[in-house]
Order: sequence, then structure tokens, then C-alpha cells
Amino acid sequence: MSRDQLPSTVLHAFGVEGPARRLDGGQGDSWAADDLVFKPDGGPLQEWLAGALAEVTPDGFRIAEPVCTRDGAWVSHGWSATRWVEGSEPDYSAVSTWRDILAAGRAFHRAVAHLGRPDFLEARQDWWARADRAVWGEQEIQFRPEFAAVARRLRGALEPLGRPQLVHGDLTKNVLFAPGLAPAVIDISPYWRPPQYAEGVVVADALCWHGAPATLWKTVDVPVAAVARALLFRMATTNERVAAGADGVDLRDEARRYGLAAAAIGL
Repeated sequence: MSRDQLPSTVLHAFGVEGPARRLDGGQGDSWAADDLVFKPDGGPLQEWLAGALAEVTPDGFRIAEPVCTRDGAWVSHGWSATRWVEGSEPDYSAVSTWRDILAAGRAFHRAVAHLGRPDFLEARQDWWARADRAVWGEQEIQFRPEFAAVARRLRGALEPLGRPQLVHGDLTKNVLFAPGLAPAVIDISPYWRPPQYAEGVVVADALCWHGAPATLWKTVDVPVAAVARALLFRMATTNERVAAGADGVDLRDEARRYGLAAAAIGL
């Protein structure tokens, strides 16, 4: 299935005439037409999300509502659709932004705490899924030499983080804001982990990639153990990407960023 264009057959299946435009951000494979957003590789994830989100009552956040085809299916020709949600990315240089993202994530996790574990999680074999299992001791990983020393420092801080449930494991750039509206939580990346792990990923991203102050984890009340495991997860994902032959990865720069973030949390 090509992601370079949105087939007219998909538009027709969802009752949309077009034209379609490619959206910036993410992996660059999402399209918008009329008031719908289309993503490829729907499969079990989108089918499960569509049913699960129907049981969720948003309180303190908004979600992109899944849309079915004219025939009542959630996926057509490998594509799924959701309603367009109003909002834009916030100012990541402001500490208040990180408070707001975490607040939206916490509201979302409270709302989905009753959902059961999706069966399809066990079958996932993408970079992120393998990295996640590795940092929770469910899969072996051999870190590259550039990452080995930082990985040892981070592993020494790992502790239990609470009861697992469905969490959004990639909140950082997937919370949109609009005046007068609750934050919109989009592009749900499901994992079965404690909510503090998802919060740790937000802080890890802020420290590594958005120039957040070293004290951010204290300011937003996310424990060192959560940030340490999240940093391991991001580093393990890069490790998996390189192992799979991905190009354009600056290992030295990433190792430097992870090392600085580890030092920021006292490791």
C-alpha cells in the first residue's frame, strides 16, 4: 500500500469527495479531506480504538472521533478515518506547556482506566514495541557502544511504577490546544503500562529535544524512575531503528542528549 497518495476509492468509501491534502507532522503519512483525517495501516489497532473510544467519556480532554465507512467498516483499503479536531501545537519552550500536556494525559488515562488489554499488542513488532518490551525486561536488547554507558546509569534507577493499564505512550506532540476548548489528544499510541511511564516519556522528550529546564521533572511531579525508564525506551527505539538499517541517525548526538537528560535527573 502506497502512502504517497490517498486513493479516491478510500475517499468514496468514507463518503468524502475531496480534494485531499497531506498533513505535516508525525510520520508524514496522514491526509485530510473535508472534516476527516485519514491514516494508513488501519488494521487491528484502528478497529480496536474505534470500539474502545466509543466507551470513553472525555472529561478534561477531547479525542478525534473514529469514523466508519458507508458500509459500517472502520477500515477501507488499509486506511482509517477520524474527525478533524481543532487545535495546534503549543509553545514547547514554555514550562506551562509541559504541565498542560501532562494534565491532558492524566485526564485521558483516568478516562480509559477501565478498558481491558488489547490482544493485538502482543503481535506488534515495530521499533517502538520491541524497545518498550526491552526496557520492561520482556525482551533482550544489546545497546550500541554509544548508548551503553548511559543505559547502565539509567537502569540503576528503575523501580516499579504502579499498576499497568492502557496508556498513550507518545503524548508529547500529540496534544493540540485551541482557545476555549479542552486539549485534544490525538494519534493514540497504545501500550499496557503504568500511567507514570507515559508521563516519563513526555518529560524525557522535553529534556532531550525541546530544551526544557533540567528541573522540569520536579516541577511537574514525575518521578526519576519514570523518566529513567522513558529515556531507556527512547534510546532503545533508536537502537532498534539502527539495527533495522535506518539512515540519518546521529548516534553521538543522541547519546549526548540522553546523557544530559540522565544528568538532569541526577544519574
